[in-house]
Amino acid sequence: MMRTSMMGRRNFLRGAGATLALPFLEAAQPKAAKASAPPTRMAFFYVPNGVAQKAWHPGETGMDFALSPSLKPLEPVREKITLHTNLDRIKVPGTDGHAQASSCYLSSATPDELSPAGYPLKRTIDQVIADEAGKHTAFRSLELSCNSYRDNRESVYFDNISWYGHGHVARSMKDPQKVFRRLFAVDEHKANASVLDVILADAKDLQPKLGRLDRDKLGEYLESVRTVERQIERITKRQDDLAELELLEPGKLWTAMRRDEYVQVMGDLMILALQTDLTRVATLMVAPERWDTPLAFHGVFDKPIRHHGWTHQQHKKEVLRDLEKLDLFHVEQFAQLARKMDAIKEGEGTLLDNVMFTMGSGLSSGSLHECTNLPTVVAGLGGGSFSANQHIKHPKGTPIANLWLSMAKIMGANKDRIGDSTGLLGNWLS
Repeated sequence: MMRTSMMGRRNFLRGAGATLALPFLEAAQPKAAKASAPPTRMAFFYVPNGVAQKAWHPGETGMDFALSPSLKPLEPVREKITLHTNLDRIKVPGTDGHAQASSCYLSSATPDELSPAGYPLKRTIDQVIADEAGKHTAFRSLELSCNSYRDNRESVYFDNISWYGHGHVARSMKDPQKVFRRLFAVDEHKANASVLDVILADAKDLQPKLGRLDRDKLGEYLESVRTVERQIERITKRQDDLAELELLEPGKLWTAMRRDEYVQVMGDLMILALQTDLTRVATLMVAPERWDTPLAFHGVFDKPIRHHGWTHQQHKKEVLRDLEKLDLFHVEQFAQLARKMDAIKEGEGTLLDNVMFTMGSGLSSGSLHECTNLPTVVAGLGGGSFSANQHIKHPKGTPIANLWLSMAKIMGANKDRIGDSTGLLGNWLS
């Protein structure tokens, strides 16, 4: 069993293959929040290229349904998972199916709200929710990716699921060491704060000398600087709490990690950020869409594989079996992270009780680039906002945006509509 080096004497997380429970740490909670109810948080676990359909979908619906072969790893946390089926995203013709799958998966755009690149892409639901949830945390949101490819084969649309708006990507981080420093290196943040003070002082001197348009541009820039400044202030206020965790930076280079180890270490960092309330909104992209460079999965396949290429050869039985093995691997990684959340005591329950942790893909079948009946599993109870241990088969044609709208409501970001949503998922919400 491999261990990450991101450990302290009192709080630690393990890498691939771990089942060890995380202890509850008072130090992990903000001092002001220790006496109050835990906040609700949300995270996404994105899998590219869709799933092998037959092994994914169970034959039963309702409570206590029998898990399908691909979903078997969820058994230890089945009391806190909900499988949603018949949730669709409208595919807009004329653009690449894979790029649209990832970049528009969480989009708040309607199908006719096209970006200049032709995608129905606006601010994504994680960022919409972060507009509200981020008022209370050091980081508005956290965007992570396990894209270990070294060649730049595809555009930004294939490699990111979080967007601030048209043309403004919330670019994900891929290096665990850099993620750790961003979250927990308080001294670095203090140094950055000193630099920001100089920038703000210089800008104040410059502002009266500019024309109106330049003043407006500078004003927008200064607001972004002040946002970073407020972020640093919140982090430094948490310094004592974070110091008690005695965390160590991941020691192993991400480029040398096994696939499962890489996913788990990035997931561990995401969990720590949620547990310590540094953020309440996170996305983890397991791999980019398409990108057909061979990728190694140690312990799963004997040699590096081309996931995307396989999806177009599903008529071959041996290829279909391999795709099902890959789906099982991804569900195992998701389930392992859910178990870690469920082992963290929080108030009267666990972290998982107060999280909506969604595994999904922007394609149902990578073979035909279909966007109907998208694979969607929600682990967690969202602070008691809905029932779990069930398979909800929604009416055909139900927009997945209805799920995003429901999550926004749970997170306190009440919206009348998200994208092509037609209403809340009343058969899910308590």
